[in-house]
Amino acid sequence: MKINYALLITGLTAGLVSSFAFADDNAADTDINNVLTQSGIVKIEWLEPSSFRDIDSSSGQQSRFEQRLFDTLTKALDKDAKKSLKANQTLELVVTNLDLAGDMRPTFGAAAVSELRIVKDLYPPRMTFSYRVLEDGKVIMVGDEKLTDMNFMHHVGVRKDGMAEYESRMLADWLKKTVAPKA
Repeated sequence: MKINYALLITGLTAGLVSSFAFADDNAADTDINNVLTQSGIVKIEWLEPSSFRDIDSSSGQQSRFEQRLFDTLTKALDKDAKKSLKANQTLELVVTNLDLAGDMRPTFGAAAVSELRIVKDLYPPRMTFSYRVLEDGKVIMVGDEKLTDMNFMHHVGVRKDGMAEYESRMLADWLKKTVAPKA
């Protein structure tokens, strides 16, 4: 009888230990929720978007909104980079924070409470990232940036970048002023 209890306790202990080890492996996998987007000569890694200051969706599923936002910004930057970089150069960014222009405010409709992005001068777009420019696979330029466009509502001209026009303009200005002259 003592042997049966000993086997039962050993079996339960082994099961608990293996389940804790498995839980730790899954926790490590969920901590890595980085997103990688690529378009043409631009590749962007979005590090832990869940920790970004403000990329909240005003409607729809948050993960789909984030993917559309990241794809839009990557394609817009690629379009500008093709104009600024040489044919054998590529641009890579690692984004650590993004704060979209505007601020989310609750609205109260007939069906439910939702949120709406209110865009005012008070809430400029912000972005923090590191970058590198490669030429034929060799790094020729590196840097860290912390961008804020305080005049985002006072630019002349219209960009048709869809959902992230202020942020894509901020990146285009950065590319033109910082990267293009050195590339």
